Amino acid sequence: MPPKRKTKKRRLKRTLPGDRTDDIASMIRVDHAGEYGAKRIYQGQLAVLNKNPKVEKLLAHMAEQEAVHLDFFDREIADRQVRPSALHPLWHVSGYALGAITAKMGVEAAMACTVAVEEVISEHYAEQLAALENNQHEKRLAAVIKKFKSEEEEHHDIGLKNDAEAAPAYPLLTKAIKAGAWLAIAVAKRV
Repeated sequence: MPPKRKTKKRRLKRTLPGDRTDDIASMIRVDHAGEYGAKRIYQGQLAVLNKNPKVEKLLAHMAEQEAVHLDFFDREIADRQVRPSALHPLWHVSGYALGAITAKMGVEAAMACTVAVEEVISEHYAEQLAALENNQHEKRLAAVIKKFKSEEEEHHDIGLKNDAEAAPAYPLLTKAIKAGAWLAIAVAKRV
């Protein structure tokens, strides 16, 4: 039997003094989980609202962008050998359920869900961009996050333009969704 060939593992680069490699891994892990959750939200919404051509077109547009985001973080997980979130099955079920439930409440509630989630993701990406601002080793990652942040803001605005604020109990609904999204971010960073 031939001897086992050693393979080099690509290690995350240390960044500036005081920066930690696991901080970048945590960013990749949480962004991967978040983009997967977003994909599932749109799948749930599309499953319910597929009989409305205008809404289906809007949701499909946003879902396509989320698929690009997820593809990027799928590659980053593999290339950087970052452990994905252990709660992937939870994101699978909860993302779809959130999308389907808000869609069953009506188009406005589905759009309110989009507004709430995308507002949180945009703020989260802004925090990551601030953390990466002086990191010379992660300019590519920062540029991609900046682009994705812009697209998440576009989704937020699409939700507002499509009557999100007319959803039943809009303030309560969006507050609950935002709290859930922040909790998911905190958990996905570590688990």
